[in-house]
Amino acid sequence: RARQQQTLQSFGDRVQWVSELPATMQGVVVGNEVLDAMPVQLLARGDGVWYERGVALAGERFVWADRPTTLRPPVEIDGSYDYLTEIHPQAEAFMRTLAERLQRGAVFFLDYGFPEAEYYHPQRHMGTVMCHRGHRADADPLVEVGLKDITAHVNFTGIALAAQEAGLSVLGYGSQARFLLNCGLAQLMEQAELPARAQA
Repeated sequence: RARQQQTLQSFGDRVQWVSELPATMQGVVVGNEVLDAMPVQLLARGDGVWYERGVALAGERFVWADRPTTLRPPVEIDGSYDYLTEIHPQAEAFMRTLAERLQRGAVFFLDYGFPEAEYYHPQRHMGTVMCHRGHRADADPLVEVGLKDITAHVNFTGIALAAQEAGLSVLGYGSQARFLLNCGLAQLMEQAELPARAQA
C-alpha cells in the first residue's frame, strides 16, 4: 500500500485505499487476478470416494490430510479414477456481496480460468492449483509456505451463475485472446509494424 500511495501521490485524494467494500457502490469495479487469488476448497476423489483435502502438521512439516465429505464439484465427474479439483465458495460469495452493494455500474474481472465444462474435464484430473515465486512456478503449496503466491484457475461458469443468482446481468466471459480479437486487435495489427504484430 505504501508503494502504491507513493506512486499515485500526484492523484491526491482521488485515490483511496479501503480495508473492506463500502456498504453501497456506484461505478466500475475492475479486478485483475482477484478471483484466482481467493482461497479454494480442494476436493480429492480416491477409490471412488470424495474427500476434502486440508493441511495438517506432521512434526515440523505440513502435509495433506483428507477427510470424507459430502461436498462435490458442480458437475458429475464420470468414472471412479483418482481426481483432484477445486470449488470456489469464497469467490462466489464475493460476487454475491458485489451484487448486493453495487447500486449502479459494471464489474470486470480479468483472471485465469475456464468454463465449467473445461474446468471439470476428465483430463484436468490434477486440479489447477499453482504456486509462483521469483518467476518460477510449481504445484506444491506446502513447500516454502508464506513465500509463494498460490493461485487456482477460476470456474467462470460458477462465478457467472453466482452473479446472476444475486441479481447481476452477466454480459459474458471469455479468454483474453477472444476479448482482444473482439476489441479489434487483428484490425489494429494490419497497420502495425512487424515487431508489434509479432508481439501481439
